[in-house]
Amino acid sequence: MESQTVIIVVIITIVIIIFFMMQNKSSNEKSLYDRLGGIYPIAAVVDYFSDNLIKNNVVGVNSQNKFLREWSRDKSETRLQGLKFMRTLWVADITGGPFKFHHSSLKKCPFAGRQNVNRLDLDEAHCPLQISSGEFDEVARELAKALDHFNVPTKEKNEVLQAFAAHKTEVVKK
Repeated sequence: MESQTVIIVVIITIVIIIFFMMQNKSSNEKSLYDRLGGIYPIAAVVDYFSDNLIKNNVVGVNSQNKFLREWSRDKSETRLQGLKFMRTLWVADITGGPFKFHHSSLKKCPFAGRQNVNRLDLDEAHCPLQISSGEFDEVARELAKALDHFNVPTKEKNEVLQAFAAHKTEVVKK
């Protein structure tokens, strides 16, 4: 009986040690969201990025893509602010933050239907804009500039850009 008690105490001790080791390990492995500084720095980057997209000649007010051009010239008072919120929420989600992005519902897009395990259903929102691969890449360049503007470290910058690029098939027209 005494030996069984000793074995149980040893097993419980081992389990407790393993538990605390796992807690310590997971607390040392911060999410990209945490390494970016959380929601406020993410919102600042998104704000700066969004304002510069509107000004960008490839994807903004002077875009050759009439849909992007018209969207960028829309002067409604809440449209861009709402988009900034949705972009901030999206970045917070894909970087491992505590927020979850939920896409806006639109009518079915004729270009939609692509399968992607990591989809965030961005295709319907972007379908009406008929974004080309080159235009998507220009948006990525603007995102890189915004990250540089806020001195985001190279490792985190590359992770954000990789997460962004992973959703290209949801945004670019077929």
